[in-house]
Amino acid sequence: MKVALESYGGLAAAAGLRRPPKVLDTTALPAAAAAELARLLAAAAATPPEEPDGRARDAMSYTVTAQDGDRVTVLEQSDAAMTPAFADLLTWLRKHHAQQ
Repeated sequence: MKVALESYGGLAAAAGLRRPPKVLDTTALPAAAAAELARLLAAAAATPPEEPDGRARDAMSYTVTAQDGDRVTVLEQSDAAMTPAFADLLTWLRKHHAQQ
């Protein structure tokens, strides 16, 4: 499975800056880490997104795209409205991208 994390928005949006997505291939991860990522993805996908309140116009937004064979799962949330399950997934992905 390949999992891509894309971050956009915030103050950099005004300058038109958009970073390329960071991609993790679970075949390169230890089995325990790949299983943890799969668990976090499932939890985030099963939790309905929260409604943004509109107060954080410069909030960062995140798209997580998981491709497992022919199945593609896309999750999108922002700093203005983020579920705890998505926050856990985002924290895990950031930690593992930093280790690459």
